Amino acid sequence: MNKKEPLVRVMKRETIAGWKSWLFRAASIALALIVIAVFVFAIIGISPLNVYTLMWEGAFGNSIYFNDTLFFTAKLLCIAVALAPAFKMRFWNIGAEGQVLAGALATSLIMVYCSSLPAPLLYILMFVSAIVLSAIWGLIPAIFKAKWNVNETLFTLMMNYVAIQIVNYFYNKWRGAASALGKLNKGTKAGYLPTIFGSKEALMLLVVGVLTILMYLYLNKTKQGYEIAVVGESVNTAKYAGMDVKKVVVRTMLISGAVCGVCGFMTVAGQDHSISSASAGGYGFTSIIVAWLAKFNTMVMVLIALFVVFLEKGTNHITDAFAGFDDSASKIVIGIMLFFVIGCEFFINYKLSFFRFRKGEK
Repeated sequence: MNKKEPLVRVMKRETIAGWKSWLFRAASIALALIVIAVFVFAIIGISPLNVYTLMWEGAFGNSIYFNDTLFFTAKLLCIAVALAPAFKMRFWNIGAEGQVLAGALATSLIMVYCSSLPAPLLYILMFVSAIVLSAIWGLIPAIFKAKWNVNETLFTLMMNYVAIQIVNYFYNKWRGAASALGKLNKGTKAGYLPTIFGSKEALMLLVVGVLTILMYLYLNKTKQGYEIAVVGESVNTAKYAGMDVKKVVVRTMLISGAVCGVCGFMTVAGQDHSISSASAGGYGFTSIIVAWLAKFNTMVMVLIALFVVFLEKGTNHITDAFAGFDDSASKIVIGIMLFFVIGCEFFINYKLSFFRFRKGEK
């Protein structure tokens, strides 16, 4: 008795042309935009044109919205860039949220307790301390992974909650009896980064832009970047080639944590001038999607980060404009888009083979 072939077979693609993969992605975005328009129409009854007009206004409608979009794009991009080397090495660093908070906390501690120092020295101490503490936050799970093969996903995830509780401690200590902490050094503004080109977002954009380019070159043009790629492909191959895998793991996570520290420093000193457990803004998790969709290519991350922030700011604007469209609906819109964009990766890597009934077969 012959076995009947399945109606559909999932087959891995050997290769796919670059233009075809981007065609899949463009089609997925187009489908997602249609589904989003239908969803928003069903909730508040506005046309697709009005939906995307409102989203555009929320992200780029005036200078305030535009500057916010640029800052949060830079922030999300910075964290995604930090994750790129770890993820390329197949070290699943889910602790970027805590590493950013560690950098933000170190910056805040120097701002509060060393505010009398000359501005140049204060900035240097803030920057260095942020990088060092965040690098340590990344180093701890790296050591446990390298020496005892401890699961890095769970370890880095737990480190997030440790960072949150430490930040909460200092937040409550500094706010005292007040209902909220407010801005640090509000009277003296000690530790506040200067504005350039008349904008406090410009420095963040400049720093993150340089980091994005440097990380691209590091991963693609250096020996250490090659080692990261080899370890990510096969640990056994890396060992056979004479690479010190433990050293590569530790070094890479030091870099990943340090870049997160830059984000924490820029957030506190350049934008918020304060700290709380929400200083990372959840971008430590959102950046995972950005890094993954970009295939760890930091230049591609620029566009993906901008697109994600556009969705976030745009849907928040709809929430402000219509009472019936709440924060939950806003998150659903973002979820729909990410579902389609991530889902299309399946069709890029796999294809469906449909069984064709041969003539005369019953």
